[in-house]
Amino acid sequence: SAGFLLWVLWLGYLLLARSSFPFSSSVEDEVKDQNLKARQLVSEESRNDEQLARPLYIKPQPDNNAPGEWGRATHLNLSPEEKKQEQDSVERYAINIYVSDKISLHRHIQDHRMKECRSKKFDYRHLPTTSVIIAFYNEAWSTLLRTIHSVLETTPAILLKEIILVDDFSDRGYLKSKLADYISDLQRVRLIRTNKREGLVRARLIGATYATGDVLTFLDCHCECVPGWIEPLLERISENASTIVCPVIDTIDWNTFEFYMQTDEPMIGGFDWRLTFQWHSVPEMERKRRKSRIDPIRSPTMAGGLFAVSKAYFEYLGTYDMGMDVWGGENLELSFRVWQCGGSLEIHPCSHVGHVFPKKAPYARPNFLQNTVRAAEVWMDSYKKHFYNRNPPARKEKYGNISERLLLREKLKCNSFEWYLKNIYPELHVPEDREGWHGAVRSSGIHSECLDYNAPEHSPTGSQLSLFGCHGQGGNQYFEYTSQKEIRFNSVTELCAEVLEGQTSIGMRHCPRDEEVRPPSLIWEFKEDRTIYHPHSDMCVTAYRTTTGRTDAQMRPCVPGDKTQQWKFEW
Repeated sequence: SAGFLLWVLWLGYLLLARSSFPFSSSVEDEVKDQNLKARQLVSEESRNDEQLARPLYIKPQPDNNAPGEWGRATHLNLSPEEKKQEQDSVERYAINIYVSDKISLHRHIQDHRMKECRSKKFDYRHLPTTSVIIAFYNEAWSTLLRTIHSVLETTPAILLKEIILVDDFSDRGYLKSKLADYISDLQRVRLIRTNKREGLVRARLIGATYATGDVLTFLDCHCECVPGWIEPLLERISENASTIVCPVIDTIDWNTFEFYMQTDEPMIGGFDWRLTFQWHSVPEMERKRRKSRIDPIRSPTMAGGLFAVSKAYFEYLGTYDMGMDVWGGENLELSFRVWQCGGSLEIHPCSHVGHVFPKKAPYARPNFLQNTVRAAEVWMDSYKKHFYNRNPPARKEKYGNISERLLLREKLKCNSFEWYLKNIYPELHVPEDREGWHGAVRSSGIHSECLDYNAPEHSPTGSQLSLFGCHGQGGNQYFEYTSQKEIRFNSVTELCAEVLEGQTSIGMRHCPRDEEVRPPSLIWEFKEDRTIYHPHSDMCVTAYRTTTGRTDAQMRPCVPGDKTQQWKFEW
């Protein structure tokens, strides 16, 4: 009877509890959820680092004989009809998609990173999560899917919150329902479509608004990630939330899909005075600052396609400039902003991502100049004159309203561009651009022609100074005569005109550093009679016509009054 009484009391308690808490079912669900989370936490705590490093999907076993496996180049023996299909794919995508389609979407890449990178341990339980954002427009099927699978198969599941694909109003049929159906079978992949063409900048921002991860990781849509790529980026951001961190960008050949991994010290980003991104070697000062060869490397700028940033910091910093269209210039604008406004920009030598650099830009960028003008107007202060001098058309470019960006700069209490040059990029030579001594150099003897330098395809040096019809666009016809008596060509890279012993051609070489002594071969004198005299060779720059009628320039003995030896700067 005592047991029966106890049972009645227990039943009464349950009835009272249910009447007192009308939402008890939701409470019970919450308790169940908490219990489930607790069990998951215990399970997670019991897992070792190797288990925590496992990605959401495991790559299939490698087929060593398959095209492109382990990042090898793919060479196909094609029939004339197949060759035509291959050429058509290159014409359409600026990438050899015919070859890409023959390569597995899950191919393996050799991990040739430094041994310290491969052996480094990470505290997976305390690293931030990431949302990987991939915007695309009319991307080829195989390169897009290989990018997605590469992320899913190299990113630890515990760190990957989601992949967010942003379709920027593509019009290719295979990117409609076929892509949606394919994505529906993949975990943690979302597909968002814009209802009009937004361009890369705004498409990425749309993706960022949907992101739920702690860190935003932006990738281009033709990438392949090397195992261990994400951990160094997330660890660095967990150490310093105001840092934008970039992977080392390895090259995937657009034609053969060979994966070229940088095994030496990576290059860092810079720019020229046309505001074009440039790669260059790590300066000695930065080498000395780093304690280990796997420490992050400070970089004045970033290439822009691949980087990770704390979502909260990205929003604090003002995200992207929404006034920029398509792509181009946004990478320099963000680089200037993060450095000038108290953050930092780094490349992590342990993070490697391969990128297919197309044969040419796959679609037009009509607003590239507008984007760079916006960057110059907001961030470069008086130094923007050097940009305009080398880009005469930019002076007339309409760049929209920048008042909000200027207010952002004021709100964040950002440093001047002079501070940036002095503290972040002291290696960059600042032009003098003395009045009357820069611009196009026009011949008085052949009045339609200007001095012109057209560098070889894969090297800034190796060609000679020549003559070409004056075009007024700056660029390869922009020169500066300095107080050091150099003729500098510094629109694209810092080169100086020189005449070697016994030569009559005018070559170009890399200029000495500002503190270095100039050799005699680099010294020039602009005379009052408008001749350009080279004391070391005792000759003058001369315009002439070849036997075929082509105009050119070379060194000849000076002849007083000879108009073919008279020149004038104009801009």
